[in-house]
Amino acid sequence: MQPELLKPLPSPNHSFSVRKDIVPYFYNRWHFHTEIELIHIIQGNGTQFLGDSISKFKFGDLIMVGSNLPHFWKCDEQYFQNNDKVFSIATVAHFKENFWGNDFLNLPENIKIKELFEKAKRGLYIKGSTKEMVIEMMEKMLIASEAERIITLLEILLEIAKNKNFSVISSIGFTPNINANETERINTIYNYSLKKFKEKISIEEISGVANISPNSFCRFFKLHTRKTYNTFLQELRVGYASKLLIENKRSITQICYDSGFNNITNFYKSFKKIMNETPSGYQKKFTSE
Repeated sequence: MQPELLKPLPSPNHSFSVRKDIVPYFYNRWHFHTEIELIHIIQGNGTQFLGDSISKFKFGDLIMVGSNLPHFWKCDEQYFQNNDKVFSIATVAHFKENFWGNDFLNLPENIKIKELFEKAKRGLYIKGSTKEMVIEMMEKMLIASEAERIITLLEILLEIAKNKNFSVISSIGFTPNINANETERINTIYNYSLKKFKEKISIEEISGVANISPNSFCRFFKLHTRKTYNTFLQELRVGYASKLLIENKRSITQICYDSGFNNITNFYKSFKKIMNETPSGYQKKFTSE
């Protein structure tokens, strides 16, 4: 993709930043930064774009975003309704790989951290007991003073690197195609698709939104996402359907059409291909208790 470069800046008295955001919705543009990001979503849900992956995000998620990895958290529509009772909360840390000096990661004792940073270039879901421990330490880091912040961050990285209790998000071999000149076009495509994916969107329609010809749009989108626009739409629809299945307030047939699929056969086929299980099997995991 062609994301926007952001530069998260630490305060003058600190070598890296850590903060708690309480906002109507998370930063909803496709962007990247040289800093590694560690984010704990305390409140909020929506669609997560990270590298070439599309999935739902929810409260409780803990994610590490590697250096220069494009990402985008789009909160669900209720977060944009100017409702004071609906808002998002996250604890976020940003730090450069070499904020403690150029030689630190080359020390033999730090090889696991160096390997962790390399894996994080595809994005990492932190899971299990490791996630719980890291969340506690991130809260501690918010109020830590002076060198305690650095020590706590090092403990966090060691905990993640040592236990390897994480899963990689983007596909193997994903390499971001970074060109700031195309930022606005990519964000236009994303935002229009997120608003309209429940409806039929033709290549002629979306190419008009992007202000390029249909043939140019197909080449442009495939070049920067490594997938066709139709595949992208299927992933958006399946992601939305998975959310409705967990809520378990509608029949699977209703969910099929409410998610933008035009028949139940296509719905089952697309869901199985993307989620590696049937809609009913996916739903049972969350309703069997």
